[in-house]
Formats: sequence, C-alpha cells, structure tokens
Amino acid sequence: MAADKAHQIHPPEHERAPSDPKRLSTFRSLARIHPFAKPAMRRIYLGMVAAIGASIVALLIPIVLQALVDGPMKDGDPSQVVPSALLVLLLGVAEAVLISLRRWFVLTPGTKVEADLRNAFYAKLQDLPVSFHDGWPSGQLLSRAVSDLNLIRRWLSFGFVLLFVNILTIIIGFVVLITWNWLLAVIFMVCSIPLWIYGYVFESRYSVIARRSQDQAGDLATAVEESVHGIRVLKAFGRGRHALRNFEKQAEDLRGTEIAKAKAIAGIWLWLLLVPDVAFAVCLVVGVWLVSTGSLTAGQLLAFFATATVLRFPIESIGFLLSMTFDTRTAADRFFDVMNTTNDIDDPAQPKTIANPQGRLAFRDAHFRYPDTPDGYPDLLDGVDLELEPGETMALVGLTGSGKSTLTALTTRLYDVTGGRVTLDGVDIRDLTRGELRTHIAMAFEDATLFSASVRDNVLLGRADLVGDDPATKTAADAVMTEALEVAQAGFAYDLPEGVDTKVGEEGLSLSGGQRQRLALARAVAANPEVLVLDDPLSALDVDTEALVEAALRRVLASTTALIVAHRPSTVMLADRVALLEEGRITAVGTHSELLASNEHYRFVISSLEDDEEEEIMTEVNV
Repeated sequence: MAADKAHQIHPPEHERAPSDPKRLSTFRSLARIHPFAKPAMRRIYLGMVAAIGASIVALLIPIVLQALVDGPMKDGDPSQVVPSALLVLLLGVAEAVLISLRRWFVLTPGTKVEADLRNAFYAKLQDLPVSFHDGWPSGQLLSRAVSDLNLIRRWLSFGFVLLFVNILTIIIGFVVLITWNWLLAVIFMVCSIPLWIYGYVFESRYSVIARRSQDQAGDLATAVEESVHGIRVLKAFGRGRHALRNFEKQAEDLRGTEIAKAKAIAGIWLWLLLVPDVAFAVCLVVGVWLVSTGSLTAGQLLAFFATATVLRFPIESIGFLLSMTFDTRTAADRFFDVMNTTNDIDDPAQPKTIANPQGRLAFRDAHFRYPDTPDGYPDLLDGVDLELEPGETMALVGLTGSGKSTLTALTTRLYDVTGGRVTLDGVDIRDLTRGELRTHIAMAFEDATLFSASVRDNVLLGRADLVGDDPATKTAADAVMTEALEVAQAGFAYDLPEGVDTKVGEEGLSLSGGQRQRLALARAVAANPEVLVLDDPLSALDVDTEALVEAALRRVLASTTALIVAHRPSTVMLADRVALLEEGRITAVGTHSELLASNEHYRFVISSLEDDEEEEIMTEVNV
C-alpha cells in the first residue's frame, strides 16, 4: 500500500499551544473526565469527607492548647494538664485514622478509573480508520495510553482531593485565625495575597511547558519504538550511531523542557516557602506587642501560631497541587485529542444486511484521493468500474504506484471512496456494518503483520465463532486451522518448539518473511469469506513454494470470489480474468491471452513483471 501513497503525511495538530483561544479552561478541561470517573466519585467524595474531618481535628488541637495555657497552666493547676494532654493525643490519633481512611477510600476507585480510561482509549484506537493511524506517531499514542492516564489517576486520587480539601482548610483556618485576633488574621491573609497572584501567572507559564514536555516524551517514545522495530536495518547499514545522535538530541530537548518545568516549580516554591515565613515573623512581632498591651493572651497567641502551623502545609502544598493539576489538564487535553477525533468511517444509523451472500463485488465509478492530496492533483483512483462475478478470480495488474493496493483497501473500508461506490451483492458496503462487511470479505496483505501470540491465535484471528473451550468448537477450530495451514503451505508451524501453540513473538519477527506471509495467507483463508482479497501475499515466497501455494489456492478459489494484486506472471495465471489499472482507471479487462494479444500497455506491464521474476530466480540460484 505504501507504493500507492505518494503523498505527504502531515502530523495531527496534537501540539496545539495552550494559548489557543479555543482551548478550554482548566476546570472545563478536567470536567470532561467526569463521565469516566462518575462510578468512582462516591468513594472519592467519602475520601474528601475523611480528609476534611482530619483537617478539622487538626484545627481543634490549637483550641485545646489555648484552653490549657490560659487555664490550668496560668492558674498553676497541674491536675488539669494530664487530661488536656490526653485530649491532644486523642485528637492526633483521630487525625491519623481519618487520613488513613482518606487513602483507603480513594486508592481503589482511582485505579478503576484509569483502567476504564485506558480501555476506552484502546477501543477508540481500534475504531478509528487507517487514515488516522497514518498521521499519528505510535509513540504519541503510547504516551497518552500510559503516562498521561497514569497522571490522571494520580491527580484524581490525590491531587483533586487534596486541592479541594486544602483550599477549604485554608478558608476554615482563616476564620479560626480571625476568632483569635482579627489584626493578626488580616496580616497573615494580606501576606498570602502574593501567592494567589503568582499562582495565576504560574498557570499560564507552566501549562505551555507541561504540554511541550508531554509531547516531547511522546516523540521520544516514537523514536525508541522505531529504533527497536528497525534494529535490523540500523545494524545492517551501520547507522546505530546516527540513530543514537538523533535520539540524544530529542532526549536533550526533553531534558531542557523538564529543566524549564523544574525552574517554574522552583519559582512558585520560593514564594510558597518565603511568604509563610514572612507572615509568621510579622505576626510574631505584632502578637508579642498585643500580648504586652493586654489585647491578646499568651494562650491565644500560642493557639494562633499553632493554627497557622496547621495551615502551613495546605498553603505550601498549593504549589505542587497546582502543577499536578495543570499537568493533568494537559494529559486530559492529549487524551481527548484522540477521543474527540471524528470517525469518518463509521457504521450506518440504519444498516442493511446481506441475508444470502454470493460474493458479487463491484466498483461503480469509484474515486479516491488521500485527504492531504494538494489541490490540482488528480484522484489516485479516478472512476474505477469493475465487477467480479461470484466465484470468479480476478487478477489486478498495473505499474507501481497505479493504486492497486489502495483499490483493495476500499473493499473492507480501510479507506472509504471519495466518489462513486463499492457494492457487495448489490449493496453499497457503506450501508453494511463494518463487522458484517469484514465477515464477508477477508484480506491478506503484502506486509504480513502477526501478533505476539500463538500460531493458532494468529491463524484463527478472523474466526470469533471458533473461540471457546467446548470440545466441538475446539475440533472445528483445529480442522479449519489445519486446512488453512495446508493451503498456505505453512506446515512449518507444526515443527516449531511448541507446534501451533508456539508464540511467534512481536510482529512475528522471529519468523522469516516468507513464513510470516504464509501464516497471514492462512489467516485470510481460515476466515472463510465470500470474497478473498489478496494484496500480493506471495511476494516473499520462493518460486517453488509459491507454485505449491498457488496449486492449493486454486481449490479454495474455485468457490470463492477473489481479487488478487499480481506482481508475478505466475500469480496472474491463477485468475479467470485480469483487470489492468492505468492512471487511476481500469482500462482493460479480459483473459491473460486476450489482453496479451490486444493491449500494448498490458504487454509492457507483464514484461516488467517477468523481468522482476527472472531477477528473483537468479538471486535465489546465486544464493
């Protein structure tokens, strides 16, 4: 398919600047998480109640201390000291218990929300069309699915709860301070005003850096993934150091951004540590003066500072809670960048169904152009008209880049036509659900992709009806798999260490290219579709193996409609008829001999295929 896509892939707008006027506020951005978090909110609210209770208990301790200093200690009555000390101890134990309850309440729901978000994200990725994945680096998607969702979970369980509770604690604490002495309370409050001003400035500055950091982390993950998957190429061409230099540059860019983040956080921490200390110093001077004038008792001054000490952590925590909140806001934006992507290849509102499928596949004035094709360029497929009769095998030939692979991709709606239509048994395939369509039509690609699973699971991937522990189901599954492996000449699977239960490794890279192609072909055959679309699935096979596969395929194709992209003359021989794709249109249809006799361009294409095949044979002989 890559040969057909002579177009520039433009990356998605996942690096939209936080200053974008369309960007949601922090509150509205985080509020989008609520539908996922709703089932867990009851326990989170209970965690908040426990945390608020712990804060109230902590604020009661200064009241007991004030009563102790201004009462028994002032009067010289030691008999009341022990009960007051025990009450303080009891309040301390109660605070510890409530903090433990808060942690217990919020731990489980946070992980459940993260799991639900990740499942929804994965389901969305599976649902989105191939065109979406063409434009998104895999590392960006991976970082969203892992690190961003982990950040949301930690904020929901910890940051959200503490931010709300600590702000409420500060408000209650200021009210308590006013009850001790309004002048000291006003001084303490006025000294805290710079924190709120700097917090506002901090948000606008930090949000930009946080978004850049998370996007760069995604790019770095992409670089690692590409290097791992392309390790053979890098080693073969001795370009490991070149890849390392590129990686180091990206890592250094991320490091610079993380340093900028650290500096921004350090800036707010400077204020968070300095302002309370200054407020304490000023209040101490004024408080001592008030005590000396008799306007304030020693117990009230002690209680004031004890209350201010309780408020110190909530005030200081605002910095890292704000940074966590803004990080989470960025994570939520990145998550919903994907979740809000419109799927333009969706199931119809009122789908049709094919009760008695025959396998008649037709292209009616089908047009297709990639979304990023510049204006003025013709459609890649420019009015394709082609019909395959039930049970007919049609070979599709054309020069490289003519659109053969793209045409086959339209049959299962990996892409949708941009004009005209594709029909199956007279029904526009866009009127069918994608699930039903893909039970009627199966594909095998030139680039054979296998999953990190057993041979059995890979071959039976398209047969959900053969999954289960029922003995009859297992017997049927074994029969289907055996036949499919036989057709694809993939008997080597039985010789693997654990037979067909051997895991083939990530993308099947533990197998040869030819072995992967044969298993991919077996997977398509096992699906038992009415229409089989083969996008040059035999290109990695040697000539002898290809001949065996073609002989076995003839039995399958005798009762199945097939569209085969042919890159070898021997593959063309499988077909009942041949369609010639030229400049985006089907310019000739007929048998191989008819087209050889009547069409000059067809003779040129076949001659090119023969030259390629002879070159492959000579290469095999020399090897």
